[in-house]
Amino acid sequence: MADIAIYNPETLGAPLGQYTHVTRVRANEFLFIAGMLSANPAGEIVGEGDFDAQCVQVFANIEAALASAGASFANVVQFTTYLVHSQDIPRFMSYRLRAFPRLFPSGIYPPNTLLMVDRLVQEPFLVEVQTIAAI
Repeated sequence: MADIAIYNPETLGAPLGQYTHVTRVRANEFLFIAGMLSANPAGEIVGEGDFDAQCVQVFANIEAALASAGASFANVVQFTTYLVHSQDIPRFMSYRLRAFPRLFPSGIYPPNTLLMVDRLVQEPFLVEVQTIAAI
């Protein structure tokens, strides 16, 4: 099992959302999960035009990818999030406020880099999250 320490150095100040500044990992294996979109197993878009519904599906897909390797959100050491519209930043923060206490019951959230992009692979997708886990 990986030795994961997620923390905020005093010299950096408090994070601006549901994330932590630093993850230190000692692991035998890493799991790199491609950016997950709001597509179901049949490849159909879930929540077209509905940012919250897309977030729910994205994190369900991440959970399925983690489980495929015998891992869970406790193994996540970093997220990279891509949003199409800057107006969705507050919606994303709100989603994380609601969902992360269940996904991360310890209250310790992994680092997350948030990037704005022109578009994702298909126009209806609004959010994509890439994940790195240590197992």
